Amino acid sequence: MINFQFSQATDVGDALRQIAADPDASFIAGGTNIVDLMKYDVERPGRLIDISHLPLRTVEEAPSGGLSIGALVPNSDLAYHPLVEARYPLLSSAILAGASQQLRNMASTGGNLMQRTRCLYFYDTVTPCNKRDPGSGCSAITGINRINAILGTSEACIATHPSDMCVALAALEAMVHVAGPSGERAIPFADFHRLPGDTPEIDTNLAPDEIIVAVELPPKGFAANYSYLKIRDRLSYAFALVSVAAALEFENGRIKEARLALGGVAHKPWRRTEAEAALQGEAPDREAFAKAADILLQNSRGFGHNDFKIGLARRAIERTLTQAARGTPQVQAIKKIR
Repeated sequence: MINFQFSQATDVGDALRQIAADPDASFIAGGTNIVDLMKYDVERPGRLIDISHLPLRTVEEAPSGGLSIGALVPNSDLAYHPLVEARYPLLSSAILAGASQQLRNMASTGGNLMQRTRCLYFYDTVTPCNKRDPGSGCSAITGINRINAILGTSEACIATHPSDMCVALAALEAMVHVAGPSGERAIPFADFHRLPGDTPEIDTNLAPDEIIVAVELPPKGFAANYSYLKIRDRLSYAFALVSVAAALEFENGRIKEARLALGGVAHKPWRRTEAEAALQGEAPDREAFAKAADILLQNSRGFGHNDFKIGLARRAIERTLTQAARGTPQVQAIKKIR
């Protein structure tokens, strides 16, 4: 472990003042990712600013009619919160599909959004990696890329975003509330994470001197017809090869509104509104689901070891939409795929 300074923030304003005063500092809350990154020598912050005591742990009704989730609400508390289970079961299911119970007890809502990729070469500090060391190259493109991206890639990076929770938040069209030196602003979830382009070292559109204070869910939760399906290499704790969040609303037996997002396939939760629009007005059958999958996977590209992900994602999309339409969502306590 490297040497570093440690301080605690007393409130959001104090946290902002401390991060502005030390460009080499990073925030730490649950620490479930940044401590790993420091152990692997991937990140070397000169100071850790502990924000775990800030008053950002409430889940409450939002003025919009939705739900406001404090940035420090632990993943376990959020997954089992009565309002989330009743109104946003897709989010609860996605959270319970991720990590282990011990990690979910420590991991925070804001920290989940800030997770960095699990690309093998990002953690292997003796190999080139544009995300870890800009300009050094991408070892994954010609290397062992079984877990890497098939959508939204660039010549500089094919890393994936690891979160399950973020896939559900993307499908639900959450809003990220952040605070900075100029005050507070809200970022639509679709715009929070970035595709790699030629700057893969920048994961999000959060400015270095800003802090996440809350995530807001809109009123519509798709509680009747939803499913979160996660496909991984083993049934116990593992990151997604492919995951799908699907939510449907029906009117007179036909699809009135649809939401689809993929995990494990891109630098950010992958969503295309064209695929959702293609489902509107359709009967919930295999033909309609296959068409939506084709649109969602347009321009997908494998890099050798991960070619299988394209077909796997197509089948997973169809299966998840079928589960959602039938009102029989994937049960995370039963990890075998139904």
